[in-house]
Amino acid sequence: MLYDSATISAVLQITVLSVIFYYVLLFFRGTRGAEVLLGLTILTVALIGVTRVFNLDALNWLLRQTSFYFAISLIIIFQPEIRRFLAEVGRQPVLSTINENRSALDSIMEAVSNLSNRKVGALIAIARDASIEFLQHTGVIIDAKLEPKIIECIFFPHTPLHDGGVLIKDNRIIAAGCVFPLTHKAAEHKNLGTRHLAAIGLSEETDALLIVVSEETGAISVCQSGKLESGLSEVALRNYLNVNMLKQKSHRYHGFRDFMRKHLYSKNGTAAGENAK
Repeated sequence: MLYDSATISAVLQITVLSVIFYYVLLFFRGTRGAEVLLGLTILTVALIGVTRVFNLDALNWLLRQTSFYFAISLIIIFQPEIRRFLAEVGRQPVLSTINENRSALDSIMEAVSNLSNRKVGALIAIARDASIEFLQHTGVIIDAKLEPKIIECIFFPHTPLHDGGVLIKDNRIIAAGCVFPLTHKAAEHKNLGTRHLAAIGLSEETDALLIVVSEETGAISVCQSGKLESGLSEVALRNYLNVNMLKQKSHRYHGFRDFMRKHLYSKNGTAAGENAK
């Protein structure tokens, strides 16, 4: 059965308006403007219905004449909501994600730097594509904003959570005091401490990025895919995190990441060997 262009146009318009109304209601839901919007909608529908049913031509004419001013009043009433909506529309998801990851990188760098200078042991797991949430129940769920001071407080010596690992996902501290699985190749790493063995173990089972700070020397190590890189300087760590955190969600950057890890990361303070404890 063939439909004429008028029918298709009508269906398309109804669909578009339905989608618009749905997202408008969804956007206003839970805000203070929701009740105002609902009240205005009910009042408008009631007035239109009354004028049509009882043929109130004068009132109907008055409503048509004041429709422009009614629209202006809506803009004034819902100014905060409209401004928030436009801000959401204008926000660039890619740039926003990169900025958030850069802020997270700075927070992690500050915390690790302070812990390293004070020779405070730490074990941090940064989730990537694979989920590591199954580990949060081995510790204490925190779900806090990623702040350097919070990480430093968690690993402060003799506190209840300082011996476990911290889970970071989507730029938030998910849990602390978590128990990570030790590597099954412990015999190959006899000179490593428990934190480093746990970092290697978790990196063997997931694609998480692990950062370890030695409590004996303050040395900084990173671990991915079962490979531990020890003795990083702060410059090398920042370069490493920059490559692996800011590019982690885009497979297009894998070749670039490998190039950076080879030519930039290795030239800025990476020590050969895995003997930091």
